[in-house]
Amino acid sequence: MKDVAAKRRRFGYRRIGVMLERKGMIMNHKKLYRLYTEEKLGVRRRRGRKRARGSRTPMPEALRPGDRWSLDFLSDTFGASRRFRILAVNDDCCRENLCLMADTSISGARVARELDALVRVYGRPASIVSDNGTEFTSRAILKWAGDNGVDWHYIDPGKPQQNAFIESFNGRLRDELLNEEMFDSLDDARRKLALWRYDYNSASLRPSFYVVEENRFC
Repeated sequence: MKDVAAKRRRFGYRRIGVMLERKGMIMNHKKLYRLYTEEKLGVRRRRGRKRARGSRTPMPEALRPGDRWSLDFLSDTFGASRRFRILAVNDDCCRENLCLMADTSISGARVARELDALVRVYGRPASIVSDNGTEFTSRAILKWAGDNGVDWHYIDPGKPQQNAFIESFNGRLRDELLNEEMFDSLDDARRKLALWRYDYNSASLRPSFYVVEENRFC
């Protein structure tokens, strides 16, 4: 438990429990909480600006399609200032956008379901990179990563440049679509996102990376 808490300083006892279950150490949540408090592993409230804390594993390389996916969220409005969120998923090797999923609320469980759908189409990635948002550090995501054997890499807090590929993609999406279009409804936003995604992938995919076993261009 101490080893997990040292690597994941912002994880509470429930999420530490998920990590322990991966190692075959399963216990009642009451016992887990008791040990957690006895060892004084409680998460302290962070004050001031974000600072990177704890050790981080090296960023996994993306040498082939499927080696590394990157995830991030964007937000915009439709109708009478109703906000919606967009989950973007990219393959960092070939710069292909795999998903632009828009909805008014996207939980960690919803992200996990979307990843399941993407795995059925593109195959399972070796690793995924994201920030430390609550959706990406939720129990649903930790369980999904463990069940699928995917290495989930979290960038340092306040260091978006460590996920530069998705940040560059987000800037292009906002510049070319979100700042240029007015969305009448959520369905209208989804339709325009789908059209933009088609144009983006058509222009960005490089045919030099042809994956025979998946029968697709990257």
